[in-house]
Amino acid sequence: MQLRCAEDMIKLTEEWGFLPLFANNIPGFSVEEHTPSSLWFTDEEGPWEWKGAAARSRKCVYGKFFGGKAGLVSLEMFPDFANCRRDGYDFDSRFEDGLASFKDKEVFDVISSNGAILSKEVKKICGYRKDGKKGFETVITRLQSQTYVVTNDFVYMKDKHGNTYGWGVAEYDTPENIFGYDLVTSAYSKDPPESKEIIFRHLKKILKNADEKDIIKFVL
Repeated sequence: MQLRCAEDMIKLTEEWGFLPLFANNIPGFSVEEHTPSSLWFTDEEGPWEWKGAAARSRKCVYGKFFGGKAGLVSLEMFPDFANCRRDGYDFDSRFEDGLASFKDKEVFDVISSNGAILSKEVKKICGYRKDGKKGFETVITRLQSQTYVVTNDFVYMKDKHGNTYGWGVAEYDTPENIFGYDLVTSAYSKDPPESKEIIFRHLKKILKNADEKDIIKFVL
């Protein structure tokens, strides 16, 4: 399937359940491999623009989920994905058990309490700047990998004439704020290994030629 618009990308995410943005160890399992090269870094709209539309669609979830790299997860698969990545913990329980750092909690609390907040605002509130704290990208990537934080949208800055410029700035929120607590935690009644098995069996049907170890390592 060739992807030529945001809706194509959303449909493939819904069909497969999981769709990394970039090529990886599993052949054919990425937006990059299914998009004509002419739509990357050109004046035409391509994956860089589609990802914002996909996040806004509320038909799938966008974030840095796959080995620190970005991708999409369908709403159908996200509850099991969250259950497995969170290992049965909501964030507060993870922190109370000593499994999350103070830096992670600070960033998570700012995002969860504000909702739909630009990355640069999170950095400002938490004191990440040239002469301040370091390591924001590590923290925000970890929170996304654990599914506690996702990308709500990409916002383009405007000049004094109202023209947009530069790359879109990530706007973060919690999936609970966006999709509702009940949907996000609907797989919490399962043991995390059960959710892992559901995801693994689903992906084996889609990725028939993929090495099982690659599926486990990259997605689970």
